[in-house]
Amino acid sequence: MVDPLAEVIGLLTPRAIFSKVISGAGAWAVRYPAFGAPSFCTMLRGECLLAVDGQQAVTLEAGDFVLMPRTPGFTLSSMAPAAPVEMDPAAPQAQDVEIRHGRLDGPPETQMLGGYFAFDSPDASLLVSLLPTLLHLRGVERLTVLVQLVRDESLEQRSGRSLVLGRLVEILLIESLRSTSMNDAAPGLLRGLADPRIGIAIRHMHGDPAYPWTAQALADKAALSRTAFFDRFSRGVGVAPMVYLLAWRMALAKNLLRQKKFALADIADRIGYGSASSFSTAFTRHVGLPPSAYPGEGHV
Repeated sequence: MVDPLAEVIGLLTPRAIFSKVISGAGAWAVRYPAFGAPSFCTMLRGECLLAVDGQQAVTLEAGDFVLMPRTPGFTLSSMAPAAPVEMDPAAPQAQDVEIRHGRLDGPPETQMLGGYFAFDSPDASLLVSLLPTLLHLRGVERLTVLVQLVRDESLEQRSGRSLVLGRLVEILLIESLRSTSMNDAAPGLLRGLADPRIGIAIRHMHGDPAYPWTAQALADKAALSRTAFFDRFSRGVGVAPMVYLLAWRMALAKNLLRQKKFALADIADRIGYGSASSFSTAFTRHVGLPPSAYPGEGHV
């Protein structure tokens, strides 16, 4: 059966943008505004505090990994209190230069490897909304290795660099998401997949998006009554079952349109619409413009 998590990450089309070594000594604090792009870091040495807007502050230790799929505002600081310095995430910085906070002389007391990347998908906001705001993982050595590989590749100008970076970031995302406790996740795809009944329904939607699913048919697959299924799915995933199905079908349609290889009738058939006209009507209502006006439209 298909893996919905891998499908969502694949449609996000991640690509690496920037990575850097960050260190600090003494008392220091930096404040970053929300900038939307996904960010990550792995702690190499020492410890520090991470306070993400709307989240309880966490202590980061050597070996910890943090991922924020839609980076909100946050403050990073030493364990000793200090007034935060405002940072501009868009400011140009050299990738091979270590960023130092606090006391500049002597060896660093804290050191981490961090960075951010981008999603090329026009559905990024929808798909990312299915992921947790903050992932904080401890003791997952594979993630530290992956972050180092991302940095090493980003510093080199070798052939195939962009393709390798894209694949590395995909693996980094999937590895970090599947390493977290899905049962403790906020409403979204992870929590939905952790529910054995709801997970079955999600996998059926992803496995056969062209099937004429109804809430009752999905409830039958989940072995729940229609009412119990609707309530449980909505609480776990954060949206109603048919809303999720429509969003997933439209995300697939956009991906097929961008490929410029499929007629509208073929796309309609692949995602569960009986004709090109019915698909066009649904697409226009959902996206706000017809398939013929969508970037990379298919051929009629």
